[in-house]
Amino acid sequence: MSDYLIIGGGINGLLLTRELASAGADVILIDKGEFGREASWAGGGIVSPLYPWRYTPAITALASWAQAFYPQLALALIEESGIDPELQVSGLLMLAAEDAEEALRWAALNKRNMEKVDASYLSRREAGLAPGFDSALWMPDVANVRNPRLIKALVRSLDKRSNVSLKSHTELIGFCCRENRIIGSKLQSGHQETQLKANAVVICAGAWSAEVLKNLSGPLKIEPVKGQMLLFKFKQQPIASILLHGGRYLIPRRDGHMLIGSTLEYRGFDKSPTPAAKQSLLDSAYKILPMLKRHKPVAQWSGLRPAAPEGIPFIGKLEGFENLYINAGQFRNGLVLAPASARLLADELLGGTPILDPRPYRPGARTNEASSV
Repeated sequence: MSDYLIIGGGINGLLLTRELASAGADVILIDKGEFGREASWAGGGIVSPLYPWRYTPAITALASWAQAFYPQLALALIEESGIDPELQVSGLLMLAAEDAEEALRWAALNKRNMEKVDASYLSRREAGLAPGFDSALWMPDVANVRNPRLIKALVRSLDKRSNVSLKSHTELIGFCCRENRIIGSKLQSGHQETQLKANAVVICAGAWSAEVLKNLSGPLKIEPVKGQMLLFKFKQQPIASILLHGGRYLIPRRDGHMLIGSTLEYRGFDKSPTPAAKQSLLDSAYKILPMLKRHKPVAQWSGLRPAAPEGIPFIGKLEGFENLYINAGQFRNGLVLAPASARLLADELLGGTPILDPRPYRPGARTNEASSV
């Protein structure tokens, strides 16, 4: 019997596996496809919430811890896996933010490096910007990471550990329950069905988490929200910073790639890229960086974000069971919140002192609220 069975091998499942295995636990991690190939792979990799002052303190707390942790995580993964996640501090320029004064108050309160810059500064830093941007909010410490490389580094690192078993293309098809405990998990890989036993089971299934739990727990609101992205490739990177305007962003990569994102579409589990979304993203990008009109995107893709109410993830034990837990619902901030989400749940599972107050993320109180509405 293993100590932990983790359902879902995206960024949350991978990092939780890392935390538990580093403490000496035996961990089995399964995913119905390849590890990390859903929202974790599809996102932009910005290590900050967009317009961070507009989020609740619960999001700010997780993001602050994770942002401080990312540099040491990236260095450790390079050493362990030989893969560089390419964490780079590019800074974030939020163009023409309407609530700039509120943002600056938030930054002062939370000790964040943010300043308001004028058109002269913008023209010096980003010469290709469209005319008409008179001001922006500048956060120079914001980083971005190549999330596919981050996923590959985590998988390779975990695969080397003797106390970790990675099972891709393995789907959970049911639970065996006795009173208030999960005593077995039924899995299917190809045509083969097996049953695994673990002391505790953790659901990290992203947008599919509510589906996995629909016959077990009370109402747990996590819904899929499609996000579509475009990719450009340049011989020389035309921007130095992450550029954000009207909720759409441009992200520079070291190798000349530029990501354009993203849409917010409530269309169930359909993640097909569409021509309409492509044109919408291009129109937004042209308003920020007109030179893009002379180039064509080299790729388009989409992913499904797991959206919990207010974007506050569910982290902790599920009501009604002694050994069933969840870490899901990070919505647009899955990558930036993942290290803190994993550590917070690992603290609970291992009996450690929590890095943050766990109460805002506990599923029990929030599912009770949902069922009483």
